[in-house]
Amino acid sequence: MFKDEVAEKYQKIQDEICKGLEIADGKGVFEEEIWSREGGGGGRTRIMQNGNIIEKGGVNFSAVHGKLPDAIKKAFKVDEDEFFATGVSIVIHPSHPMVPIIHMNIRYFELNEETRWFGGGIDLTPHYVFENDARFFHHKLKQACDEHHPDFYKKFKTHADDYFFIKHRNETRGIGGIFYDRLKPENTELSWQQILDFSLSVGESFVPIYSELMERNQDKHYNEQNKTWQYQRRSRYVEFNLVYDSGTKFGLETNGRIESILMSLPPQANWDYNLQPKPDSDEYKTMQLLRKGIDWV
Repeated sequence: MFKDEVAEKYQKIQDEICKGLEIADGKGVFEEEIWSREGGGGGRTRIMQNGNIIEKGGVNFSAVHGKLPDAIKKAFKVDEDEFFATGVSIVIHPSHPMVPIIHMNIRYFELNEETRWFGGGIDLTPHYVFENDARFFHHKLKQACDEHHPDFYKKFKTHADDYFFIKHRNETRGIGGIFYDRLKPENTELSWQQILDFSLSVGESFVPIYSELMERNQDKHYNEQNKTWQYQRRSRYVEFNLVYDSGTKFGLETNGRIESILMSLPPQANWDYNLQPKPDSDEYKTMQLLRKGIDWV
């Protein structure tokens, strides 16, 4: 069945990314937990802690099924009860404040042959925005998109800008990336297999992108002020994930495994009261770039 093919290929993506991150970090090793979900399905949670660069990182695979909760049925505007969902979800929190936080998710959701879709995306949350890194990141994403559809990057970049926006702070979580939802043949002019191929391309882009960003920034000098700013920016990441993130909400509503759902949270984040960066500081310059609509390519 198609959904079994998707789940099998997503597991391979998880394997490849874990191997690539261990090589890039040079010290950290992923620990795996196999878990089962009450109601149907399960997954593989893989966590790295206290690596050379990665302070906490998760690369999770899940394939779950069962009864769809009423809250999710209402949100998805569907009437069916039985669902299947599979995906790979990644969040990496580096210890080095000059290395960015990164998030990726690729997923497939199915109620029946007529009601199913792909979703996902990848976005970058630098503690300090380096414009060359931002251009590199978006250029690689555009390459991955252009291989499958000429309109994907522009459309999904705009969607990411809108989605990864912290409304109560009036700032973006980071420099965006791409975000897409409910991809299916009717709205892409692609076959199901071609959409799966695009989803896999997004997954395969992760290691080349992040290993390069780690390499570029891991030897940069930093001080206590930089660490203080890193913890403050992490707090914004936490706020977004707990208030707005649809994946977190879906996991909680479908009785998912709490440790796997909340692996996206950093090991430490600070909420210093009304911390304001000094004009012309690196922190101030970063804040000026946390907005929608910047053309990085």
